[in-house]
Amino acid sequence: MATANRIYLYKRYERFWHWSQAVMVLFMLLTGFEIHGVYSNFGFQKAVQYHTYTAWALLTLWAFTIFWQFTTGEWRQYIPTLNKVAAMAIYYAYGIFVGASHPFAKTAVKKHNPLQRLAYIALLAMVSPLVWGSGILYLFFAYWKDFGLDRYLGIEAVAWAHTAGAFMMLTFVIVHVYLATTGHTVLAHIKAMVTGWEEVDEEPASAHKA
Repeated sequence: MATANRIYLYKRYERFWHWSQAVMVLFMLLTGFEIHGVYSNFGFQKAVQYHTYTAWALLTLWAFTIFWQFTTGEWRQYIPTLNKVAAMAIYYAYGIFVGASHPFAKTAVKKHNPLQRLAYIALLAMVSPLVWGSGILYLFFAYWKDFGLDRYLGIEAVAWAHTAGAFMMLTFVIVHVYLATTGHTVLAHIKAMVTGWEEVDEEPASAHKA
């Protein structure tokens, strides 16, 4: 039977970049959809300006974070695995609603369950390149002719690709927020990302394999 165990799970910088990134991503979604005319808040010109400044700020944060990930070894947290993927899918689809035990036990060296790892890999390998690639192309549209890109690309297609990536990112954010409420209490995971400390179920050694 599992027992409660309080562990220091999220380091100070980890919490800083998580919340900073969250604020910037949400702000970019807000300004991005205004640029596309969904609503009016800042006004088109200011929305474009704020969106661009925030994009550069987020890229700067990512540069520091990538450096931090590799110097601390935290990048290993995102190595994908198929072990227990089916168990996690069943848990989120059914088990969580009937009080079943969580099939994955968090530890300081294995914070993300198999489904989370696959989701992060998909985000880094597919969504992020689509968003950033299309965003940079859109931003530097004036220089397309210098590189001959105008013969292969259309500004509308790039804009729609960027919008598609934004909707994918929005979907990820919604799912991420929902899953953040599925801890021991509704706010348990969120509190852990503020304080760094989280209560986890201490399972037998075999349960820590992932």
